[in-house]
Amino acid sequence: MVQFTQTENATQSAEYLAQQVAQNLRDVLAKQERATLAVSGGKSPIAFFQALNQMDLAWERVNITLVDERVVPTHHADSNTGLVRQYLLQNQAQKAKWLPVIADDATEGSLKNTAQAVEFALQHYTQPDVLILGMGGDGHTASIFPQAPQFADAIRANYPQPLLHTTPITAAPHERISMTLAAIEATPFVYLAIAGAEKRAVYEQAVQAATQTFPVSYVLNSHKVETHVIYND
Repeated sequence: MVQFTQTENATQSAEYLAQQVAQNLRDVLAKQERATLAVSGGKSPIAFFQALNQMDLAWERVNITLVDERVVPTHHADSNTGLVRQYLLQNQAQKAKWLPVIADDATEGSLKNTAQAVEFALQHYTQPDVLILGMGGDGHTASIFPQAPQFADAIRANYPQPLLHTTPITAAPHERISMTLAAIEATPFVYLAIAGAEKRAVYEQAVQAATQTFPVSYVLNSHKVETHVIYND
């Protein structure tokens, strides 16, 4: 199930998404003691992070974590952890609690043991209340990639854990730790932020039916969750 919102530009998308997410977090906090937000990395969410971290809400009762992470040290240039710390855990959002996916003392050597890396992430995992996905030009979302050896596990309804190790077969670098489809579907508020004609074309194909060609299609066509898609040209 999908709700689709088109905005005029990237700035408007970032502001709209920030307002929606902040309100979702307020609504969750009105019913329970803590709320958990899971975000995606990459360059695309930076404007959203900067808009969200200035929103007025009880940040001291909010956990922030990642939908997926590259299995690299947290000081690595490609680390989503580093990106979130730089752009989201600032201003008002400094008061939020960070739920790590990769240990700060992990090294490139120690991270070669991906099972151990996943075990660390699972120890800190809390089921998100609000989740923001991105989408690659190949139709991957989170780190669920087409043709990945772990694809069947990633989309399996009864996979026993909410996180797993995945291997990109496309040009994307680094091994990954990702939320499973089942964990995404268990999230009350799910957003997909996309921009540009190329990704719109992929989205239009993916929304038609669930297909391994476009992993995001399993989220868009799920009957367990409504995905709010936010798009700008």
